[in-house]
Amino acid sequence: MNRQAAIDNRYGAILLVAAAAVFTADVGVLRFVSPDVPFAQIVFFRSLSQLVIVAAWIAATRPARFVSPRWPRLVLRGLTSLVCWWLYYASFQMLDLALASVLTFTTSLFVVSLAPFVFGEQIGLSRGLSAVLGFVGVVIASEVSGVNVEPGVLYGLGSAFVAALLIFQNRALARSEHTATIMFWIGLVASLGTFPMAAAGLSDIAYDEFLLLITAGTLATLGMLLTVEAYRFGEVSALASFPYLRILFALAVGYVFFAETASWRQISGAIIVVACGMYAGSKERAALR
Repeated sequence: MNRQAAIDNRYGAILLVAAAAVFTADVGVLRFVSPDVPFAQIVFFRSLSQLVIVAAWIAATRPARFVSPRWPRLVLRGLTSLVCWWLYYASFQMLDLALASVLTFTTSLFVVSLAPFVFGEQIGLSRGLSAVLGFVGVVIASEVSGVNVEPGVLYGLGSAFVAALLIFQNRALARSEHTATIMFWIGLVASLGTFPMAAAGLSDIAYDEFLLLITAGTLATLGMLLTVEAYRFGEVSALASFPYLRILFALAVGYVFFAETASWRQISGAIIVVACGMYAGSKERAALR
């Protein structure tokens, strides 16, 4: 069993900022992939890249980390990742980059909402209200009219909710499992889970598409590694605001590389979401002090 890492919220925040930049690069690379490539193959190559990279890491350092007596929890973690990635890439196929990114970043709002029930953390009235206001920002950014909600929006929110569950799983598993073990089992379970659907069209993938998928998978693996490590050292609620930096990165990448411009409603909603997340995080850090 690994000894639980000492709490270092500053180091955890640095890792999350780096992860935000890497995940944005991952999405940017996938924008060059043909829309004819099904997202089952996107998820498969992401999973396979992670499996190969982490397996090589474990084999070169400590082969004993391939196995764990807590493998059922690791399998559950892998299945949860598979669901999250599936919803995530489905939302990006159906929505533009800015809106899909804003929906992804509601993960922190779900974390704040679930923290009292999962870890018994005290969030206080102000942080609770900020989470509610943050979801109002999501409604504004999504440009919802009446009761009609685009399926892509539901996929994005579903991905964010499942990602919040992943954060809590990371925190629990990191107390006993090495990061490499966690990531290996995620890659293994997700690769096996997507292979049946991805295998049919593998022979039709062009060489340049193959390179793009491998590059994206490699970037996603690095981002996952940074994220798992961040929550090993930092507290869940204290780090809740930092993933919002991905909104700024995504807006910049979308504008510079893809000539995408967000609407005023999307920008206004994103500002509300960021402000609420950062306020909730600052209140938590003040309470800890």
